[in-house]
Amino acid sequence: MIDKERATQFLQALVQINSVNPPANELVVAHKIAEHCTSYGLEVDIQMIDEARANIIVKLLSNEKEKCASLLFSGHLDTVPVGDVPWHYEPFSADIVDGKMYGRGTADMKGGVAALLEAMIILKEKKIPLKGDLLFLGTAGEEVDCIGAKQAIESDIVKKAGTILIAEPSSGEIFCAHKGVLWLEIETFGKTAHSSMPQNGINAIAHMHKIISALQTYSFRKVKEHPLLGRPTLVISTIKGGVTTNVIPDYCAIRIDIRSTPLLSHQEIVEDIKEIIRDIQKMNDDCKAKINVMHDLDSIDYSSSYDLLAQLKQVKNELFNVNLMEQGVNYYTDGSVFSVATNAPIIIYGPGNENLAHQPNEHIEMNEFFDAIEFYRAFAERYLT
Repeated sequence: MIDKERATQFLQALVQINSVNPPANELVVAHKIAEHCTSYGLEVDIQMIDEARANIIVKLLSNEKEKCASLLFSGHLDTVPVGDVPWHYEPFSADIVDGKMYGRGTADMKGGVAALLEAMIILKEKKIPLKGDLLFLGTAGEEVDCIGAKQAIESDIVKKAGTILIAEPSSGEIFCAHKGVLWLEIETFGKTAHSSMPQNGINAIAHMHKIISALQTYSFRKVKEHPLLGRPTLVISTIKGGVTTNVIPDYCAIRIDIRSTPLLSHQEIVEDIKEIIRDIQKMNDDCKAKINVMHDLDSIDYSSSYDLLAQLKQVKNELFNVNLMEQGVNYYTDGSVFSVATNAPIIIYGPGNENLAHQPNEHIEMNEFFDAIEFYRAFAERYLT
């Protein structure tokens, strides 16, 4: 039986902590989790990253001499900024209105984190003998650079997991694949001159305009559509350059957000963009440009994990009389980092609407939150007994 009051108050406590990244301050969230979980008999280990940042591991350990592989629950502790658009409710109030809790992180993803931990507490209280360990890994920095996940893969918690379940918002659907992310910065370099005499300068913005025009027609080698993830996407998301109105600009930089599928490697994409730049340089011998890789995480696809997916769908059907189909999603998760260290399948299932992530007035349906607790409890119990 879910203690809805306890679960609600715990989620509110997490949402009321400002862990916007940067600077994130995940250590405060980790301490709140540790305080809550140790009071119900779970073991906790806080792993420092720096003086204000940390991962946290929560453990419900099996007493079996020969254990089966562990089940690893995972979620990140940081959130994105609240943005400049006014909210209807204070972003860190965790106000509950008409069955919805409002606040930054309610959907992405403190709702999922709180639900995973409440499921572990329920299993602890039921005193069900588990054949393997049930673990929770709360990571720092997923919203920026996945620093916590990168530190975590150096330990056995990821390497020895039998299955990893990440509670990112999925509207209660099962996501067994997600896109990768490749962030690139392109810089062009010119020469300043008085804008009334442009022939004396080299316009870095004009050269960047040619590169942007070419990128907008880039076709990713006409790669086939992935059955769960569709096609890769490319967005030019930032641009900066220029000195002042009456000076020829000697510098321009853009940043690009590429979301990839398993059908095309990031190395191939980078080589394609380098070729685009080289072609422009052949026609403009004064064009100097540089490309920098800012963020590089591969896509994941575990749609072939048939037995695990069947088990997940069976639990969902038994609890809620809902027949789910495995799906893919466009966002990335710490799963991209975990996949480097383990062959364990990585599945995403969480409360909250993924379309509300990073939006003003972010919220979570409380009934969906409670349903997620029950799902995690039932799945863990079946997986480990």
